[in-house]
Amino acid sequence: QVQLVESGGGLVQPGGSLRLSCAVSGKISTIHTMGWYRQAPGKQRELVARITSSGSTNYTDSVKGRFTVSRDYAKNTMYLQMNSLKPEDTAVYYCRAQSNRNYWGQGTQVTVSS
Repeated sequence: QVQLVESGGGLVQPGGSLRLSCAVSGKISTIHTMGWYRQAPGKQRELVARITSSGSTNYTDSVKGRFTVSRDYAKNTMYLQMNSLKPEDTAVYYCRAQSNRNYWGQGTQVTVSS
């Protein structure tokens, strides 16, 4: 089993920054890929960024150049640094871990508004 707990969401003005954290516990060694997803009201959940155990990353086009995903293995934590935030980034952000099955966190709300 793997447990995921997100934190770091909140209200920020357009152009601002936030850093989301996803604390991982349990059978961490079984995880090969982790990712951040988001779901806005009335929309499907979508991939934002993903990082593999080898450090390879990929991003959805709308966040390239603004968001950065990283993992700190010493702290068992994945991060999403979000810069130059836009109102369209408003969503609930979820952490996902892939091993022999998928695990999800409970989500953290990010609201970008003036």
